[in-house]
This record gives sequence, C-alpha cells and structure tokens, in this order.
Amino acid sequence: MKTFIIAAQTLDGFIARKSAESSFDWTSKEDKEFFISKTKEAGVVVMGRNTFETIGKPLAGRLTIVMSRSKKVEIDGVESTDETPEMLLSRLEKEGVNEVAIAGGASIYTAFLKAGLVDKIFLTIESHVFGDGIKLFNETHDQKLELISNTKIGENTLLLEYNVIK
Repeated sequence: MKTFIIAAQTLDGFIARKSAESSFDWTSKEDKEFFISKTKEAGVVVMGRNTFETIGKPLAGRLTIVMSRSKKVEIDGVESTDETPEMLLSRLEKEGVNEVAIAGGASIYTAFLKAGLVDKIFLTIESHVFGDGIKLFNETHDQKLELISNTKIGENTLLLEYNVIK
C-alpha cells in the first residue's frame, strides 16, 4: 500500500495559525485543486479530529477516516477510529485499499512518519508568513527525503514532491 502526506504550509513552516484554522482559509486555488485531485485519486483520506472539525463534513468522492483517541466522530460518510496508524493501514490493506492520503494535522503527520508508514510527501509552499503557529510535525524526528519534483502551480505557489527514504 502506498501512503502519502499531503499538506500546505507557509514560507516560515506553519500549517495553521491555530488548531481550529483550516488550511483552506489561506491556501491558493491551485493548492485546493491539487488536494482534491490527489486525494480523490487515492480514494481514502485519513485525518485527525481537529483537522476534520475545520472541514466539518466528509470529503466528497473519498472515504474520510478520522483518527481520535478521545472523541468519536458520528457523521454519515465518516469513519471514526482509535486504531494506531499501523493497525489502520493493515486493516485498510486487507480491505483492498491501495493508496491512502494523510491529511493532517501535525500529530497525525508525525505518528505516520515516525511509524515508518509514509512513502511520499506532497508539500505546497504558499506565499504567506504567519510568524507563529502549528508546525507540520509536532515532535522531533530525523527523516531523510529525496526531492522528486518542484513545480510552480500558481502565481506564488510551489508544490514539492518528496520520496521518504526508508
């Protein structure tokens, strides 16, 4: 199974100003289009409860899975789980899933990366500077990456694609 992180961040490295802020509030039209296209291609999107609450609904055309240890999300079209990343991906693979998009937030990105489950990272760099906020990862982790491509997808927007070196 292929698993990738998909995220947008400011030039100074933040994915949000605070946990209740959706990246869709400040990212470019091109990033939104890429996110929709890439996650529909995968078919399954995994995110944490805080990230889901910024969206508030299932993502059309994709299985939306919300990971939370404390509060189950009970909305039609959303699967809620307290499984570990390893358990979740193992179950999804047995169910025939071939590709999974990890869509945030920082603790979910960190958990999947630290578990060695991420194959690729798609990172959109937006022309914003917050000065403070939530970083892409919330724990220290030394991970080598291989830059596969850098593509200007908008007037001021850069898309980076990395392979995770295992």
